[in-house]
Amino acid sequence: MSEKRRLLIALDGSEQSFEAVRYASQVLSPGKMKVVLFHVQSKIPESFWDIEKDPSFRHRLAPVAVWAVQQEKAMKDFMERSRQLLVDQGVPRKAVEVKIQDREVGIARDIAREAQGDYDAVVVGRWGMSRIKELAWWSIANKLVGQLIQGPVWVVGGSPQPGKYLVAMDGSDEAMRAVDYVGTMLAGSDCTVTLFHALRGFEFLSLAFEGAFVTSPEVLGGDEMKAEFQRAEEAIKTVCNQAQDRLEQAGLKREQINTKIVAGAASRAKAIVEEAKNEGYGTIVVGRRGLSRVEEFFMGRVSSKVLQLAKEMAVWVVG
Repeated sequence: MSEKRRLLIALDGSEQSFEAVRYASQVLSPGKMKVVLFHVQSKIPESFWDIEKDPSFRHRLAPVAVWAVQQEKAMKDFMERSRQLLVDQGVPRKAVEVKIQDREVGIARDIAREAQGDYDAVVVGRWGMSRIKELAWWSIANKLVGQLIQGPVWVVGGSPQPGKYLVAMDGSDEAMRAVDYVGTMLAGSDCTVTLFHALRGFEFLSLAFEGAFVTSPEVLGGDEMKAEFQRAEEAIKTVCNQAQDRLEQAGLKREQINTKIVAGAASRAKAIVEEAKNEGYGTIVVGRRGLSRVEEFFMGRVSSKVLQLAKEMAVWVVG
């Protein structure tokens, strides 16, 4: 990544997307940001414009054209308001670009296409209502998470406060990539990062280097089950220690980094979100997918559930 972090913030004109701008403006040092405020402008549906061929309907187009001009002006005003927020936070005006383009393929796909550029994150509000198409923005956010496989996506709900970051850990490479990303983005800040892992009931996380593979706790006796649980706990502690070292190497201080492991969770995703709510974390960081050697499931299920549950937080999905 370059010294300055490039953020693509996709906006729809809603107050939630404005909150996404506010959140992004506070995550990074203003002098280290370059921001593109991006809006895909939907034209009047082609099916409607087809009536232009019929002279008897042409008189209906004038009011729609006036409405479209009004909406375009409103969006430009909104984009300028968003740029001013960034400038007020200390981001140089020349480091903030406003980009409005007509819809080409689809809103999510057009944003994803723009995101193929050199961006360190794509930021999008969780909820919103497009003033052009009255389209629920949540579906756009969901599609972006699904389409941007290689790049990090920040989905911002409510008015989350930066400063406290909960990183969901498992034994996967994806989780460690999420740790590296956090280190790169937050190095030099005074944030707090907690590495969090939830053991679900007595289903054990088995790492390849441990050499054990437990498919069901029923096959084990009580003492054997307890021993396996302890091995799983020690294994994830080893992973978290490695993650701590990587965060320190990235530039965070040891006192900024915490580790927490909980057992007996009914749902990993629910445990992650409840921990964030109860302890005041504004941001949850998840790997796009991670493979549990016990359940052989992709962490994508967990990250997807976290996205659904963390309605008033920011969720970073890191590929």
